[in-house]
Amino acid sequence: MLPAKRTQNWLPSILNDFLSNEWIAKLNGNAPAVNIIESDKAFKVEIAAPGITKDDFKIKVNSDNQLIISMEKKHENEEKNEDEKYLRREFSYSQFQQTLILPDNVDKEKIDAQQANGVLTIVLPKKSIPAAEKSKVIPVK
Repeated sequence: MLPAKRTQNWLPSILNDFLSNEWIAKLNGNAPAVNIIESDKAFKVEIAAPGITKDDFKIKVNSDNQLIISMEKKHENEEKNEDEKYLRREFSYSQFQQTLILPDNVDKEKIDAQQANGVLTIVLPKKSIPAAEKSKVIPVK
């Protein structure tokens, strides 16, 4: 699992107990929905981001082994009606930050991100474990 911090209780209770109920932290209560999917080879993080372009995102891994996903979107509309000397401006500003604590088995050098169809997808490949490091049953004598 990808542990992170969160105050909302949306995971099943058994997972909340296992992860100390601090799985995902959102800086902003209006942050988009996040899916986290695990397979044998990777974790996949999907973030709903309709109307957001890839240039609006910043993704980094810090020294504390945290994946930090941030988004900032500024939009300005301006309408003028020259006959009436009317001017209207609308400003729109959206921002969020999502922090995920990466598991030790994530290969940080191979993390990949892409944005398509209103969804930001970040693939976190797992490190391959050499056969020598896999579990070994030790017989009791």
